[in-house]
Amino acid sequence: MRYKERREKFRAVLAGDKCVFPGSIFDPISARIAEDLGFEIGMFAGSVASHTVLGAPDLIVLTLSEFAQQAQRINRATDIPLMVDADHGYGNALNVRRTIEELEMAGVSGLSIEDTELPQKFGSNGKINLLSIDEGIGKMKAAISGRQDPNLVIAGRTSAPAITGVGDAIERALAYEAIGVDAIFLVGIKTRDELDTIAERLSLPIILGSAKGDVLDEDYLSSRNVRICLKGHQPFAAAVHAVYTTLKSIREGVPVEELKGVASPDLMKKVTRAEKYNVMAQEFLKK
Repeated sequence: MRYKERREKFRAVLAGDKCVFPGSIFDPISARIAEDLGFEIGMFAGSVASHTVLGAPDLIVLTLSEFAQQAQRINRATDIPLMVDADHGYGNALNVRRTIEELEMAGVSGLSIEDTELPQKFGSNGKINLLSIDEGIGKMKAAISGRQDPNLVIAGRTSAPAITGVGDAIERALAYEAIGVDAIFLVGIKTRDELDTIAERLSLPIILGSAKGDVLDEDYLSSRNVRICLKGHQPFAAAVHAVYTTLKSIREGVPVEELKGVASPDLMKKVTRAEKYNVMAQEFLKK
C-alpha cells in the first residue's frame, strides 16, 4: 500500500464518529502483529523509540535521524497507518520543519509536535515546563510549512491539562487550531469534567494520551470527539519481560524445550512473512 492510501485511512479515522485505540508498536514485527490483529492505527512513541533504539530512558537523547530511521523500518515492513510522537520536533521551529520533512519521507501517516520545553534545562530539577504560546504557535506554523503531502496529519500536542490547567489547555488548543493543525493531542486529562470542558470549545478531532479510569470508555470518548486514545505502551514492556525471563531461564539451565511463552514456529513464519519470501525465492532464485 502506498503512503497516500495509509494517510487517507488515518484521516478517515479522524473524520469518523468513533474513538479507536491504536496498537503501541516499536519495530517491524510488532507492527505486523498489530496489523494482523486488526488495529486501525499503529503508534510509535518517542519514549518507546528511546528504549528500543538506545536502551535509554525517555530523556530526549534520541536523535531525529535515529527516530526517523526506525519509523521507516516499520513502514517498510507493514501497511498499517503509523502515528508517531515527534516530541518537541528536536529543536526550535526550524528543527520542527526539518522533522516534518524527515518523518514524511519515512512514511508516517500522522505525527504530533508538542509545546513542552525539551530537553530539560539546567537547573530545572525534573520539573516539566511548557513553552510560551507564541513559541508553540511558531512550531506549529513551521510544522505545517514543512508538510509536502497534504494527507499527512499534523497534531498540535500539549500537556497543559496536567501542568498549567484546563484554561491554559483551551487557550493553547484554540491557538494551534487557528494555525491550521489537523487535530489536538491532549496529555494529562484526569477526569471527564476536564475533557468535557475542553472538548466543547474545540472543533478539531482530539487525540488523547495518558487518560485513565472512567475517561477510557469508548462510547464516552467518541461522544466528545476523541478519535484516537492511547492506552500506554505495555507491549514493549511485555517484550522486555519475555526476553528477560527467557534468557534467565536459559542461563539457569532450563532445557529449551521447557521454556514458557516462546512463539511457535508457525507464528514466527507469519510475523516474518516467510511465505512471501519463499515465493520470491522460487521466482527469482530458481534456475
